[in-house]
Amino acid sequence: MEITKYIIEKHGLNLEEFKSIQKLLKRDPNLLELGIFSAMWNEHCSYKSSRLHLKKLPTKGKQVIQGPGENAGVIDIGDDDAIVFKIESHNHPSYIEPYQGAATGVGGILRDVFTMGARPIALLNSIHFGSPSHPKTKTLLNGVVSGIGGYGNCIGIPTVAGETKFNETYNENILVNAMAVGHAQKSKIFYSKAKGIGKSVVYVGSKTGRDGIHGASMASAEFDDNSEEKKPTVQVGDPFTEKLLLEACLELMKDDSIIAIQDMGAAGLTSSSVEMASKGSLGIELELDKVPCREENMTPYEMMLSESQERMLIILEDGKEDHARKIFEKWDLDFVVIGKTTNTKNLIMKFKNKIEGNIPLEALASKAPVYDRKWSKKKLSKKKMELKTLKKVGLEEGLIKILSSPNHSNKSWVTSQYDQMVMCDTAQRSGSDAAVIRIHKKNKAIAVSVDSSANYCKSHPITGGKQIVCENWRNIISVGARPLAITNCLNFGNPENNEVMGEFAECLDGIKEACEFLNYPVVSGNVSFYNGTNKKNIFPTPVIGGVGLIKKLSKPMNHNFKGEKNIILLIGKTFGHLEQSCFLKENFSIVEGIPPEINLVNEKNNGEIILKLIDSGLLKAVHDVSSGGLLVALSEMSIGTNFGIKIQKPKRLTNLIGYFFGEDQGRYVIEIDPSNLDKVVKLLNENNVYHDNLGVTQKEFFEIEGEMKISNKELFKINNHWYNNY
Repeated sequence: MEITKYIIEKHGLNLEEFKSIQKLLKRDPNLLELGIFSAMWNEHCSYKSSRLHLKKLPTKGKQVIQGPGENAGVIDIGDDDAIVFKIESHNHPSYIEPYQGAATGVGGILRDVFTMGARPIALLNSIHFGSPSHPKTKTLLNGVVSGIGGYGNCIGIPTVAGETKFNETYNENILVNAMAVGHAQKSKIFYSKAKGIGKSVVYVGSKTGRDGIHGASMASAEFDDNSEEKKPTVQVGDPFTEKLLLEACLELMKDDSIIAIQDMGAAGLTSSSVEMASKGSLGIELELDKVPCREENMTPYEMMLSESQERMLIILEDGKEDHARKIFEKWDLDFVVIGKTTNTKNLIMKFKNKIEGNIPLEALASKAPVYDRKWSKKKLSKKKMELKTLKKVGLEEGLIKILSSPNHSNKSWVTSQYDQMVMCDTAQRSGSDAAVIRIHKKNKAIAVSVDSSANYCKSHPITGGKQIVCENWRNIISVGARPLAITNCLNFGNPENNEVMGEFAECLDGIKEACEFLNYPVVSGNVSFYNGTNKKNIFPTPVIGGVGLIKKLSKPMNHNFKGEKNIILLIGKTFGHLEQSCFLKENFSIVEGIPPEINLVNEKNNGEIILKLIDSGLLKAVHDVSSGGLLVALSEMSIGTNFGIKIQKPKRLTNLIGYFFGEDQGRYVIEIDPSNLDKVVKLLNENNVYHDNLGVTQKEFFEIEGEMKISNKELFKINNHWYNNY
């Protein structure tokens, strides 16, 4: 078949890239080879627009066993225990087919974790939808939540934390980011680097079908009005088969049979074989006649590019084939030797005794294009917002508007669809600052949380990047865990747009600065570009997933008030920053201005002291102050409990709204038994930590003297109103 300009463009390649392929091959590619290049050179697999910027992120630390470059990141939590984790996007498939898109996103990220020898112990998600009034939003929300719950619940992994947000920027391009966390022995981590010549290359798992072909390429292109036509590129998941695959892989991993193992994720058999062989500087030869297919007359092109789910590629030690086969057949899974490693450093694909494709692996991996795209810095308006002209809004009215809004309403309708307690190690489920998962049969635990802030990142990308890392850090600390490392999912628009590329570059500068200062390295992640439709790009939405360690777990710290007449302190200084706040958005529909400043010195110092106070047993409850400000944080500590607040306005306070709704960073609210107040204040003063004594807890009412008084029951009703009526 002649390779025309139309065929090249349909494969997501441009003419310059095609010329590079011709140079590397020293000939024209055939259709199969073009498809292989399309898969490996697309944005989703090659990171060709982001690789230069990703290099600046800090990825090392004494706690890091494996950073970016493998299926998932690995950190050391002591006692030969390791935590394996990663977050990835499944945005485009979930918009086209929400249930299967979200479900296969969960399945794919689980395979990334257990392919490294870890048993998955937790799932998290960050899901972003368009305006609730948009005609597609309700259907997409229902489908995505059902897909996440359906897959996670069936396979038996608890979905313990996440976020559900709404913003019109996602009207035509929703975001579905799935994170998986696993536990492994530090001494039994498995990698994807091939070693040895003539080793068996084994296909295991489900059979290959025609679903998902060009899925990775579809994820590397903008949507248009014909996005519905891309439904054939959405994969179909089977969580029951994934459970069998998980158990079979973990059983085989108990001995020394495996040299390398790789999930067949984006780009399927192509990416798994290329990545394994190229990492080991070897060649690989595949006999495609032997690939187990569930559909008739599948071509080599379809086999190599299919993204059918629940499949793995394994390279075995000599003589281990029969042993491994027995394990996979016991679990009722396909096990077929489909090739071998070679010394050619080429990917050779045979079909019916004929070589159908022969490509140097370096052409697909190290010689893939890397773009230093032009980008523009964000220009900030020097004009200060005039807030004095706005109509007066009382504290109670302002709070009700926020608590009853889609983004701040109780989301138990979502979380109740997820099994959070399966496996019996969930010590604290969603609803607090972070979820807590006990390490099985041990008295230690990990804390996990995901966070994002698209409005901050759109307004000022550097500050926004810093803020997300810091908020995630605070969430982990608030449950008494030492933050160890993060994974990130970087969701942006079209990188060929200078403004979008600038948002990406500057967000990464902010993430880098915060991670370095807080010793919070990035160990894994994913870049998702081309999130937009008809040239309209989404707001920059980097999502941060963090993991922390609780060395001795007695009872997890949470944010619910615990008793009556306890002291409430606000940790960190309040300046009353209202620009980009929820207060302005929900009460006046104002989304202008710059985000609050991030002081990393205060952020670190305040967090370290909160950890000390928790470890010393001096605190009853902790909650970080973030979206919505102090009054929202206090209400979240009250809702669902029998205890509210009785607070006096700070003396000489001139900006009441700024104090209670400002979103200044680096702050926490803590609850203390009166008998411990002196000890707490002494420690705060010794470490130069600013604090305000706000007042006390009381039964059943949420009260700021002279301003508002509302019952806890009424607060609960207000907070549950939107989802109950959507």
